[in-house]
Amino acid sequence: MVWWEAILLFCGGWAAGIVNAMAGGGSSLTVPLLVLAGVPGNFANGSNRLGIFVSNGTTILSFHRQGVTAYKEAVPFLLPVVIGSLIGSIAISQITDRAFETIFGILMLPIIFLSLREPKTAEPTSQYSKTVIFIVFLFIGIYAGAIQMGVGLVLLAFLTRSGLPLMKANIVKVLVTLAVTVTALPVFIIQGKVRWWPAIILTIGLSLGGWVGARIAVKGGERVIRIFMIVAAIGLTGKLLGVYG
Repeated sequence: MVWWEAILLFCGGWAAGIVNAMAGGGSSLTVPLLVLAGVPGNFANGSNRLGIFVSNGTTILSFHRQGVTAYKEAVPFLLPVVIGSLIGSIAISQITDRAFETIFGILMLPIIFLSLREPKTAEPTSQYSKTVIFIVFLFIGIYAGAIQMGVGLVLLAFLTRSGLPLMKANIVKVLVTLAVTVTALPVFIIQGKVRWWPAIILTIGLSLGGWVGARIAVKGGERVIRIFMIVAAIGLTGKLLGVYG
């Protein structure tokens, strides 16, 4: 890894950390950047989880210090996402790096366009049963354990429709994502699919971005960062799909 790759990982991680703290979709930038820095697909997937783990921790700490918590609200969702994350992370690590890059590249475009929608409080629908919640979050956990990208956006959409205010839903989203990552990261570490130096540099950027994203709400600031991230992610999609050779 050369110096400019380290700078790219740090700056991309910082931008993605802010976006993840406010909504989600940051992995659509960080995973392709890891691949661009020479980290093969599944190793990029595993290395990205270290940054997500630490940045979610700093985001939760930042929210907590501001007196904003939602620990009780997150409890019903934790067991199914942990089970799903274990299934998804084990399954995805069995495929080839090239296959992962292709799958990730194909999924990037719909996730990027989903990222264009700013999160808003939705009108609550009818109360979901415990069975529905378990099944839905089991599948969310499987996807998050395998791919991770965009799971925060999906979580926010479901949680706001279940009646949670946007701020509470956002904190629950971060807590659920942390539970997913705590489960998936050891799977990638045990299988040797973490490149530690790129992962550490990315983690520093993600963590600083997550801290900033939880503390600031400057009007229009997050929108500029999101637009930058989306444009960069669209360009990096070609790298994953082999468009640039």
